[in-house]
Amino acid sequence: MITIIDYGAGNIKSIQNMLKRIGFASNIANTPSEIESSNKLILPGVGHFDYGMQQLKKSGLIDIINKRVIKDKIPILGICLGAQLLGNASEEGVEMGLGWIDMNIVRFSKNQMGSTMKIPHMSWNTINITKKSKLTIDLPSIPRFYFVHTFHMKPNSNSVVLSTTNYGYEFVSAVEKDNIYGVQFHPEKSHKYGLKLLENFSKL
Repeated sequence: MITIIDYGAGNIKSIQNMLKRIGFASNIANTPSEIESSNKLILPGVGHFDYGMQQLKKSGLIDIINKRVIKDKIPILGICLGAQLLGNASEEGVEMGLGWIDMNIVRFSKNQMGSTMKIPHMSWNTINITKKSKLTIDLPSIPRFYFVHTFHMKPNSNSVVLSTTNYGYEFVSAVEKDNIYGVQFHPEKSHKYGLKLLENFSKL
């Protein structure tokens, strides 16, 4: 069973609807017992970094999520803010992230982007896949996804970079470390590209 974690900061129903379209059952969980019985997790997220971490703490789910992901090694997919929470910390606030992937979250740099680029990055954009991954196998040609964000992931090692995207400059748009995946874009809003990526995750 694929479990979408409900911690009060996610675009949950859209993800569940997309999974249903490709024939995969999922449940929305906000209790430790539900997460204990799942074999894949999705951590969605919309909003500010500190708000997301505070909501996750309030949910009481961090210990069981840590157990399932770090000890039991079940796959997890972080989406947008959910992907950012996989890292160490963010320039957006003071809370510490989950720390599963050695990366920090940084604001788009106007100095690097140029004056014509708008923040937030809110549009369709292509991704440049940088290594082989089961998450991105057989995506339609020139894969395009929908982005809405002001901050982006900045890993401390290229080994975890799965894709990059250009928006004024090249930034990391997806990461992968063992069973842990994070995408800065919204597959649940990305039509055939998002459907295929979620299908790939569901088949892991």
